[in-house]
Amino acid sequence: MPLSELSRSIKGHTALITGAASGIGKATALLLADMGAQIAVVDIDTKGIDSLVQTINSAGGKAHGWTLDLMAPTAIKDVASEVTVYFKGLDILINNAGVSLFTAIDSDDYEDKWQRSIQVMLTAQAQLVRAVLPALRASSCPRVVNTASTEGLGATSYGSTYTVAKHGVIGLTRALAVELGPEGITVNCVCPGPTSTGMTQAIPDQDKIVFAKRRTALKRYADPEEIAHGIVNFTLPSSSFMTGVALPIDGGLTIRNA
Repeated sequence: MPLSELSRSIKGHTALITGAASGIGKATALLLADMGAQIAVVDIDTKGIDSLVQTINSAGGKAHGWTLDLMAPTAIKDVASEVTVYFKGLDILINNAGVSLFTAIDSDDYEDKWQRSIQVMLTAQAQLVRAVLPALRASSCPRVVNTASTEGLGATSYGSTYTVAKHGVIGLTRALAVELGPEGITVNCVCPGPTSTGMTQAIPDQDKIVFAKRRTALKRYADPEEIAHGIVNFTLPSSSFMTGVALPIDGGLTIRNA
């Protein structure tokens, strides 16, 4: 007989994950599937979706995929509706999709990159919460987890489009935590530091090593699964009193002074 009362099991719960075809989103989907959750895999990358769904289902899990461009608000509503109908409800929304569009403030393409960054990484998160809110309200364990970044806690040159979006994610998380808290819906976000994903793949390995040794306490980049475990912790039934949290998972980057 267990000595504790609160459950850490999400078996049978349903999670919708954006940006799930690769990187942190994929790692989170695989981890949740290992724990017995049903997974709605959502991404713009159809081939990546199909591969991940096949992997999960072949291992005895339950997953279904949807192709979604987060630049299309109407499509966001449609996919959210299809997910909740297919799985007969939704317990967990993980807003993870992102783009990395760094550019100078005076560049010719600045406004285009600004609009895409804000829509994909901030506005779409709010739109998805709005779209699935009826399902979350019907859940016995409603959870929202947003992916921000350590860029939401600081700034990098030429990254204003990305940095503003990630600061916005933290603000959105806190505001919705306050607004939805009375209904028992928790809203949290993670702030990953340097992580080995497709978004960082173009950075030369030597540059990654130098950066990690100079900036992080652990002297390395994270594996996506290490970030996924932080995300999943927020989805547990036992995490019912954690809300409005912006959790750095950064190998100690934000605590180093030198």
